[in-house]
Amino acid sequence: MRRHQLMRTTGYDLGIFEQAVRAYAELRAPVVPLRGEDFNLLGDHFHPLLAVLAPLYRLFPSPLTLLVAQSALLALGAVPLIRWAVRAVGPRAAHAVAAGYGLSWGIASAAAFDFHEVALAVPLLACSLEALGRRRWRAAVAWAAPLLLVKEDLGLTLAAVGAYIAFKGSRRLGLATAAAGLLGSALEIKVLLPALDPTGGYAHGGQLAAAHGSLLSALAHAPLDLLRPDLKATTLILVFAPSALLALRSPLALIALPTLLWRMASENVFHWGTAFHYSAILMPVVFAGLLDVLGRERDPRHVRAALATVLAVTAVLLPSFPLAQLAQRATWHTTAHLRAARELLARIPDGATVAASNRLAPQLTSRCTVVLFPTFPVGGRLYEYRRGNLPAPTAEWIVHDPEAPEAWPYRRGHWPYPLEQQLTELAAARRTYGYELVARRDGITLLHRKAAPGAPPPRP
Repeated sequence: MRRHQLMRTTGYDLGIFEQAVRAYAELRAPVVPLRGEDFNLLGDHFHPLLAVLAPLYRLFPSPLTLLVAQSALLALGAVPLIRWAVRAVGPRAAHAVAAGYGLSWGIASAAAFDFHEVALAVPLLACSLEALGRRRWRAAVAWAAPLLLVKEDLGLTLAAVGAYIAFKGSRRLGLATAAAGLLGSALEIKVLLPALDPTGGYAHGGQLAAAHGSLLSALAHAPLDLLRPDLKATTLILVFAPSALLALRSPLALIALPTLLWRMASENVFHWGTAFHYSAILMPVVFAGLLDVLGRERDPRHVRAALATVLAVTAVLLPSFPLAQLAQRATWHTTAHLRAARELLARIPDGATVAASNRLAPQLTSRCTVVLFPTFPVGGRLYEYRRGNLPAPTAEWIVHDPEAPEAWPYRRGHWPYPLEQQLTELAAARRTYGYELVARRDGITLLHRKAAPGAPPPRP
């Protein structure tokens, strides 16, 4: 919540998800202006389960509602793991497991970067893993099945749960679950997402394109490509580090394999590292693997040594990840720039259409129709950053902030276009497109253009 107050959240992605949940709360399809004109967000990633947050948002229409809900969901994932820990290592030792999970870098990284649908998957998978640990196969499938409605790649995780059940318990149930997971992901990626995407394809499919000239060449290079560059190998080690690497001794660790494989095979460098939300779904798997190993350990001294190592690793990693921001003075300091931004944003009336800088967008999405300034994406194509002429702005208001302070996980810098291009577009808005200067405070510019006579009202 404090990060949002400091305007460190972004239109991409908090604003996007708020527009979707707001639409659900208003009983509309999740059309998200930030993602493109008439863009149904179910054509970007398949996450209809996001609609369960709509009643809460209807009561408290704010981006903070999504941030609090996400934190609650991530915390809820600890409950089944702690229950398992009490059985496996005893009530006192269970505190070490709870602390290891709650302070793990994967959970902290997810909580520190806006909101994402994978938060819904964390408690579901944690409950499924606990059921696997108790050999309650049907319960494990029941908890894991909704993963298909959280994100299209999680059908592969459901398939991994099924493979584990087939290996350890009911072969028929396990194989049926694995088949359902694979077919579900295939249906979503090949049929549903292209049908809902305005470009007729899967927006993120190109990230898995082969980097080599032929299929045979790609297959030959695949083992090395999964570990190159070194960042990938570092991430793979850090994923299991919170368990002192003990989770690798459990077959439950294989449930992390689908997520790790698609991330390491991706051409998107963000997928390779430890930032953002991509590792949140892996933390329940890692701690379930730890508990599986400790539950089979007969020597109490070995259990105590393992948990002490878990806490030591947690303490060592803590300063390098977002929870360390709680101890930084800048986190608790409100600058003059922030006060100026709030003053200007307050001058924009509710219900207006606004083109805003990325970090100003989520400050407005609960009460306005917001798009990015300058125009992005163009034609609904997410990974195309134009350097030529951009479409003319059409919103009533433009609010632009040239300041881009460091805000984890981003360093200083401007997105999606360089500052020079943004300033050029801002000047063109006044010179060419009829916008008038309303106010300028501490570098932040607020422009307004009255609707042309007879123009239709703005679309929601």
